[in-house]
Amino acid sequence: MKRYRLLNLCRRYGAALAALGVPAFAAQPAPDLPLWEVGIAAGAASTPAYPGADDRSTRALALPLVIYRGKVLRADRSGIGARLFDSDKVELDIGFAASLPARSRDVAARSGMPDLHPLVEFGPRLKVLLARPDASSAVRLELPLRAPFELGHGFRRHGLVIEPRLVCETGGDDGLWQASASVGAVAGNAGLNAYLYEVAPQYATADRPAYRARGGLIATRVGLNLSRRVAPDWRVFGLLRYDHLGHATNRDSPLLRERGGLSIGAGFAWTWYRSAARAWE
Repeated sequence: MKRYRLLNLCRRYGAALAALGVPAFAAQPAPDLPLWEVGIAAGAASTPAYPGADDRSTRALALPLVIYRGKVLRADRSGIGARLFDSDKVELDIGFAASLPARSRDVAARSGMPDLHPLVEFGPRLKVLLARPDASSAVRLELPLRAPFELGHGFRRHGLVIEPRLVCETGGDDGLWQASASVGAVAGNAGLNAYLYEVAPQYATADRPAYRARGGLIATRVGLNLSRRVAPDWRVFGLLRYDHLGHATNRDSPLLRERGGLSIGAGFAWTWYRSAARAWE
């Protein structure tokens, strides 16, 4: 019964997106794509300074865009990974993620504390195909386990993070509109939660008591990614993500000021060159 409800939900979701003219990242790549593409991606995003912060961070970025569709190494709009195992239903790869820095002078709750440097995360990711309602839609379970490393502080490791999520993707056969919706949770061990929410005694103040963080749930999360091709070499995209921290393990930390946080971003990608060699299936 749950399986049929999930199939119906994905079908309704795809129909609603199509009616609204909304996109998503393709559930299934086209059969004849270049092995690699290069170009430029640029955009802007507004996010909480860190999960649970009451100060926000707005940034604009322009970066080289590199897409590679190799048999093992994959780099595309959904991220970078090294595929270790692949079948019709199950895929195992090494995935990567990153978080932006937060300077304590810009975040009132962390005034006088060390800055939060960028984190680079990598580790195994299991992807299980649960259903394919039609040729251009899919429902997938993703189970990534990553180790975060701090840049700018000797590449120091900060524990482990796990982010299980359910993903529903849909997109037109022509690739014009694409969309991806997800729901999941983010949890970290004591090392990662301490990096975000612990207040050492030397940084305690009258308004910020000392606090020892524990491992556990950081947030539950829902997200929506939208994309539309506006010309053969141009694509625009947008994203929405909401984190709920009302049930976070460290919700009593004086650094966790908000029980929810909305992230929003938009941008474009321009492809300058495509290889003549074709992608691996």
